[in-house]
Amino acid sequence: MSLEDLEARVRKLSMRATDAKMNLHDLAEELPVDWEKIPAVAAETHEIFRDLSAARQALKAAKKAAEEA
Repeated sequence: MSLEDLEARVRKLSMRATDAKMNLHDLAEELPVDWEKIPAVAAETHEIFRDLSAARQALKAAKKAAEEA
């Protein structure tokens, strides 16, 4: 995957992470309404942030490799 592709992936995941964070925040503010949704919303948020973290690490490694080349 090219640096541009990795940067685009990080940007896309970052936007998704922001949306997921806001969904979780909105759910928390509305408690106890829809408390049943907590596990699903939290799991989705966790997955997105996990993917974002991995993409950021891959981008960092790719940038380092490009600098050394």
